[in-house]
Amino acid sequence: MLIVHKYGGTSVGSLERIKNVANRVAKAKRDGNSLVVVVSAMSGETNKLVDFAKYFSPNPSKREMDMLLSSGEMVTASLLAIALSEMGIDAIAMSGGQAGIITDGVHTYARIKTIDTGAMRREIDRGRVVVVAGFQGVNQNGEVTTLGRGGSDLSAVAIAGAIGADACEIYSDVDGIYTTDPRVEPRAKKMSYISYDEMLELASLGAKVLQNRSVELAKKLNVKIIAKSSFSEAEGTVIGEERDGMETLLVSGIALDRNQARVSLKDVSDRPGIASEIFTKLADENINVDMIIQNASSNGLTTLGFTVPESELPKAKEIIDNFDHDIGGKDFDSNICKVSIVGVGMKSHSGVAATAFTAMAKENINIEMISTSEIKVSMVIEQKYAELAVRTLHSVYELDK
Repeated sequence: MLIVHKYGGTSVGSLERIKNVANRVAKAKRDGNSLVVVVSAMSGETNKLVDFAKYFSPNPSKREMDMLLSSGEMVTASLLAIALSEMGIDAIAMSGGQAGIITDGVHTYARIKTIDTGAMRREIDRGRVVVVAGFQGVNQNGEVTTLGRGGSDLSAVAIAGAIGADACEIYSDVDGIYTTDPRVEPRAKKMSYISYDEMLELASLGAKVLQNRSVELAKKLNVKIIAKSSFSEAEGTVIGEERDGMETLLVSGIALDRNQARVSLKDVSDRPGIASEIFTKLADENINVDMIIQNASSNGLTTLGFTVPESELPKAKEIIDNFDHDIGGKDFDSNICKVSIVGVGMKSHSGVAATAFTAMAKENINIEMISTSEIKVSMVIEQKYAELAVRTLHSVYELDK
């Protein structure tokens, strides 16, 4: 089999852990598999490099940051290749550029355009394990680019799709995808299988096991992902296409996102284009707006509410302040969180949302905003009710059974 392994920062967080990864890769190779291994920087390394840059400049060049940050993965790839060679496994380390990953020209948040698999295939045909530095590529001018936080997942999935791998195994410090965060609800169960769409919703709603862009790409390229732990031999969770019978389970998982803030705008001038002006300004600053609620107009005025990541609230405040002539009042609340239920069964069953609302009401949890899609219901509530809401919803949908 041709398999792509990907190891996250905690899996390669020390020399001893890199050696453990080498042992796992060596076993897979000796079992007769062909392997491409994608690695992240050692845990904490990227943050350390960012701090180094900020010592010299509060706003360093994005091009130079790409050069700097890409070095973390290069170190891990080289060390793993050296460790494998000492075990008698022929291995070669490659940067993203050497592996043929071509991106657009956006520094620090590039998108993969194509992958020239020639160099990787030649080394695979020679019987070598190819170790690729994740999170990076080169643009058409040959300059180093990086793919944004969690970009090594994206590298692994893109490579798996490009070389036609049988599977892409993503290794981290957790042994699969759970019905919710086990640290919040100890009765959470590990799922053996989850669909791309469900995983994409969970990843975008706060679940941290997989980066949402990588799941989106996996669905597009039909890459089977297996989420596993590098610290155990436990079976992982397979992420793939919807399977027959999946709709019998109404809800698959509960996601909690604490990084949320709400912006409430009162007495907004209800004229054509005002919403466009506000949200265009936010988009220009790469502020991700999630839920949006606008009330019906009265006396030429309306109210408008929306949520943004809490980390982006200061920038959002700055932008909203420039609309004083069109906004009568404004309020910013970071004491909120978003709890969501996800499941493909919602597509064919009624009353799923009503069950959630009833359960929340019984616990006296006030729902402040609601957003829905075909397989998701998200609710904004006060931060202090976050864990109670997760446990309540997990129980009412019997995810602990």
